[in-house]
Amino acid sequence: MKQLISPLTHDIHKHPALVRLAHWLQALAIFIMIGSGWRIYNSVPIFGNYRFPLWATLGGNPLQSKIAHMDPGVANALNWHFTGMWLLLASYVLFMAHGTISGHFWRDLLPLRPRDIIRDFIAAATFRLPHRLGEYNAVQRAAYWGVLFAILMMFLTGLAIWKPVQLSFLTSLFGGYPTARVLHFIFMSVICLFMIVHVALVIIVPKTMVAMVFGRASHAHDSLPKEPTTHAGE
Repeated sequence: MKQLISPLTHDIHKHPALVRLAHWLQALAIFIMIGSGWRIYNSVPIFGNYRFPLWATLGGNPLQSKIAHMDPGVANALNWHFTGMWLLLASYVLFMAHGTISGHFWRDLLPLRPRDIIRDFIAAATFRLPHRLGEYNAVQRAAYWGVLFAILMMFLTGLAIWKPVQLSFLTSLFGGYPTARVLHFIFMSVICLFMIVHVALVIIVPKTMVAMVFGRASHAHDSLPKEPTTHAGE
């Protein structure tokens, strides 16, 4: 009698409470900053006459705000923007500190080699890149480092356009006030792109959302079948 054995194995993905707190605070802060930032952008557009739709911005009803404060909602948007900025800064520092002290960055997000990124990107583009909970492929590692850098640059360019006189050295470093505004917009766009891809991957692999909400997720799957064994006497 021949016997086929295929035991179950598990991918287990864990997130400590501190990581989950920092993640959701960052998500909230980024939504606040993007919505309010788009309202601020609309008051003085960078790219011609292009403006973001009002429903996608944060700052209150422009007509009511103008009647009450003689302002089309830009002052409210600035208040929201600075609120989001401090929240994002606190959660960013918390996340970076935990990732450094716990070794998460060095253990899970390194090494990062160009040839690995190219290999995994081609595999992902041709739908041949396997996904395992708790493990980051080279494209994911590059994306995480990229968005962490983009958030840092968004802070610095934001400071450069917020205090162009007091922080003139920083504003000059980014090529002056107009260039700093463009760079601030570009880094914001990079973060938006990351969020779109991030949400798409969560839809494809919903177990990652479970881990980020509850702290733990597991996925059972069949391992490769073992070679059939023949019992004595057969």
